[in-house]
Amino acid sequence: MPTWTALTTLSGQDAADALGLAMETLSPEPTGIGIFEVEDNSGLWEVGGYFTEQPDHAGLALLARLHGAKDFTVSELPEIDWVAHVKRELAPVEAGQFYVHGDHDTDTLPEGKVGLLIEAAMAFGTGHHGTTLGCLRALDRLAGQGFVGENVADIGCGTAVLAMAAAKIWPNPVLASDIDEVAVDVAKANVAANGLVGRVNCVEAAGFDAPELREAAPFDLVFANILKGPLIGLAPDMGQSIRRGGYAILSGILNPQADEVISVYQQNGFNLVSRDEIVDWTTLILAK
Repeated sequence: MPTWTALTTLSGQDAADALGLAMETLSPEPTGIGIFEVEDNSGLWEVGGYFTEQPDHAGLALLARLHGAKDFTVSELPEIDWVAHVKRELAPVEAGQFYVHGDHDTDTLPEGKVGLLIEAAMAFGTGHHGTTLGCLRALDRLAGQGFVGENVADIGCGTAVLAMAAAKIWPNPVLASDIDEVAVDVAKANVAANGLVGRVNCVEAAGFDAPELREAAPFDLVFANILKGPLIGLAPDMGQSIRRGGYAILSGILNPQADEVISVYQQNGFNLVSRDEIVDWTTLILAK
């Protein structure tokens, strides 16, 4: 089915919200409307509509004038089989001893590498993003230094790629949690696809707030690949849930945010071990 987009920008959130609301009166109606701040400190907001029929150009032009927006740019998007596209574009990723791949690349696993199968339709958490790649490299570094995780948790696990990596190189079961029910289902599917049922246990939880996590603490390694705000909020629980001498591997941190995260964790009993940047993202290894 063809899809059209209509995009414009204007100043101020109130004006953008009003324009977005007005777009609902168009015929044909947009199937979705998005309103986003342009992240360049310009004060501009982008308003976009998505259509399954060609939109009313005259109606869009009138709305733009009434709301002080730039003229809409209307584009027809090509029909794409996105899963097939992802399979073509997401090549396997190597991170130290780990080899993250889709089912279409299973036969490319190099000898001596630890394979981690992530379905192509589950694109986030495949290892291509700098945060996941950074965490896998951090895990590989700790393991290469002789550290063995005997009690490991992956908080905000997404696809569970980090939990599975730990379970494949160390003997004890790993706990993986996510606040999102769908993410937990994705994690369970990946665990089964990798033959790790019973080795990685997936639970729905906000942070450490689950009986399984509370009972298993203190951990000697915790992954948290989320975002700066939740990481800072988790710092006190991290301090209580990781044993002395244990480690936290943190990511989801934009490079300019790293100093703040490090400072908060230092206040909660952690020392910085390493800080690595991959493009825009920082990964931290911290020791309790």
